Amino acid sequence: YGMAGPTYEVLLQAGWTPASDIEVEVVPGSTALSACASLVGAPLTHDFCSISLSDLLTPWPQIARRLEAAAKGDFVIALYNPKSGRRTGQIVEAQRILLQHRSPDTPVAIVKSAYRQKQKIQHVRLDQMSDCDIGMLSTVLIGNKSSYYRAGLMITPRGYENKYENLVGDTHAGEQRGKSLSMGLTGWQECVRVYLKEHKSTSLMEVATYFDVPLDRVFCAINGGSPEALPMPYAATPVDLVYAQRLLDGANGSDNLEVAVSNNSALCCSVHLKRSDIDIDPARIKMVTEQLQLSLDLKSVDQIWLVCSDENWTELYFLNKCGNSLLAILLGG
Repeated sequence: YGMAGPTYEVLLQAGWTPASDIEVEVVPGSTALSACASLVGAPLTHDFCSISLSDLLTPWPQIARRLEAAAKGDFVIALYNPKSGRRTGQIVEAQRILLQHRSPDTPVAIVKSAYRQKQKIQHVRLDQMSDCDIGMLSTVLIGNKSSYYRAGLMITPRGYENKYENLVGDTHAGEQRGKSLSMGLTGWQECVRVYLKEHKSTSLMEVATYFDVPLDRVFCAINGGSPEALPMPYAATPVDLVYAQRLLDGANGSDNLEVAVSNNSALCCSVHLKRSDIDIDPARIKMVTEQLQLSLDLKSVDQIWLVCSDENWTELYFLNKCGNSLLAILLGG
């Protein structure tokens, strides 16, 4: 029941140390998620995590944030303490959160009393999960976007198909045995640059969505090309607020600045303003007209990027700590 942690906590609070006369031994065992996984196939062959749905000691908003992060990160998820006689709503809420990021037909295995006399296994879809027979003796295994059922087995691919033909055949074009994928840490930015060259009409926001990365990662990819590489349709450079204001001051005569305001990288509105409608002070950027009042707190701005296109337009992007756009100002083009 995970009591090693409380045991150490109580002893340490009482002044105990490992050198004391009281000896503590922690004996490793087979976890519920690995035992349950062995009964349903091989669902844990890629990255996974376990999350307890018990809110007896953990605030629910914290549990919800963990579910959200695991779902967005495409982890295989094991749910502990999914439901009890009094806690019946947590599994329903967990299902709602997961369905925001996973397909309704995502495979789910529910194992009750694993390796015990009353063992029971249910194979269902994610959208059926909360309607199943689930209790405190159950562990719920939820697949990632690649997991599937076949011949009664729940399988999560390891990823060999990303590199090899038919898992064990020759490598795909552009891949090498024993080397990181072309979309690996050192190669994925080149994939972004190639994509930009081949899809010149695609917006940078759409490129970020395609690769499922924050906008600043796209800017870093543009900025990170070698000098001998083929010409890019964009150039991207990080700048500070002083330089950004200088650029805006250089657009003083413009009566048609396009301003795009975003919230969590989702475009909320796009308006055309005069330079005189925009004011920058040490605390915020204010955009005021007779019909519109917008204000951006500069405390929320972590990065500013200047992006230039080979089609002769220049844009300033103000990004938050997550690398997503808060405000974009088209200076010319």
